[in-house]
Amino acid sequence: MATFAYARCSKDTQTTENQRLEIEAAGHKIDYFFSDTISGKTSASQRPQFMAMLKQIREGETLVVSKLDRIGRDAQDVGATIKDLARFGIKVVVLQLGNLDLTSTAGKMMLTMLSAVAEMERDLLVERTHAGLARAKAEGKTLGRTLKTTPEQQKAMKAEYANGTGETVSALARNYGVSRATVLSIVKAA
Repeated sequence: MATFAYARCSKDTQTTENQRLEIEAAGHKIDYFFSDTISGKTSASQRPQFMAMLKQIREGETLVVSKLDRIGRDAQDVGATIKDLARFGIKVVVLQLGNLDLTSTAGKMMLTMLSAVAEMERDLLVERTHAGLARAKAEGKTLGRTLKTTPEQQKAMKAEYANGTGETVSALARNYGVSRATVLSIVKAA
């Protein structure tokens, strides 16, 4: 039976080679290696190489990943992916969990606990973020992107766009050193 390895990294400037080496160092002989360069926020079903691997992997074979987050976007996605793989008789090994097969009884229990902890941590992060934003607002801080133009420039743009000569959006963008989209957002708000 074949051993499949799957790796994922988020940016084109990163490489999945370290994940491959980690899997081999753990004693797994990789028969097929698949990797995606895609955001971790992307579900497993939206990852091209992961889907290509699923078309090739068969019952009784093994999928090895270095970390749990490599096979799904969140706890629900990881859980659903592992359940699907288990249903097809595919063993799932996550090195981060000490070579634990997540399709085994002990693996399922571990996955359930890890999913609960991950979800709680995510909820706490969201709570802290909202609390921080509320505090910053209360302190009078301006949230969001910094403006590319001053209020005076915005007023002048609106006047130049609306006056009799009717300066074009492109000309205003060139004159003020901003994008057409920035100019449009200012003059259309008038």
